[in-house]
Amino acid sequence: MDVTVGHAPGGPGSVISEADWAFWQKNGYLVIREAVPPELLSGVMDAVWTFLGMNRDDPEDWYREPHRGGGMVELYQHQALWDTRQYPRIHQAFAEIWGTEQLWVSMDRANMKPPRHADHPEYDHEGFIHWDLDSTQNPIPFGVQGVLYLSDTDIDQGGFQCVPGFHRHFPEWIKTQPLDRDPRRPDLSGLEVKPIAGKAGDFLIWHRLLAHGNGRNCSDKPRLAQYISMRPAQTDDPNVRDQRVRMWRDRLSPEGKAFPGDPRRLEQEHGVTAELTSLGEKLVGVTSWN
Repeated sequence: MDVTVGHAPGGPGSVISEADWAFWQKNGYLVIREAVPPELLSGVMDAVWTFLGMNRDDPEDWYREPHRGGGMVELYQHQALWDTRQYPRIHQAFAEIWGTEQLWVSMDRANMKPPRHADHPEYDHEGFIHWDLDSTQNPIPFGVQGVLYLSDTDIDQGGFQCVPGFHRHFPEWIKTQPLDRDPRRPDLSGLEVKPIAGKAGDFLIWHRLLAHGNGRNCSDKPRLAQYISMRPAQTDDPNVRDQRVRMWRDRLSPEGKAFPGDPRRLEQEHGVTAELTSLGEKLVGVTSWN
């Protein structure tokens, strides 16, 4: 089972140092500091608050529809989200981990998790640890995921949390588990869950086998983040490429239970197709890497 994929740390233009790479191998995650400039972060946050129709300066306005307790924001194709997805430093980080620049980017969403509130118990999301895959697969193919900190996020603010190093111990750990275990949620007995604080603009990448999730927001500030991941381009499957181009062009959400989409269809009916850079066109599949 691969726990890391090729990388030459510390080369010209590299965003991952040798120390970062050693940390990644040991812990299964790493943080690229100041990966995205403040103006792009502000653009995403503005888009999130506008999409939710909420006053960011009024905490009493954070607890209502269309938002739900887990904090996921069903916004996928806004220009601001694309500006961060196609930012070169984000692509470079994934390219170094994958060992190739020929990648496709995910079309994922943002997160705004408000603090717990006595008058709004339905928004008191207690947090969780899981995998975004069926962990009974054998073998489990290598993959990575990522999250961009849109604002400073303390350890008590409901952000990313994980069991460091779990991806390395998984093969032995699974031998101790019952056959009827939950393939997407591990038994945390004897495991230590660690919240990972970050500054605005930090980008955290984690190994897909790392047990991870979001924590409980016990602060007085909302947690704001954007999910971005990349994987090698499937250049041999034109149907997949066509579907991706259509998602971008027609401002669609990914299909599947995990992505319910916006019932108001604001992006589809009132949005504008995002402009892509030359890098962005390759990350979608509009143009080929070859």
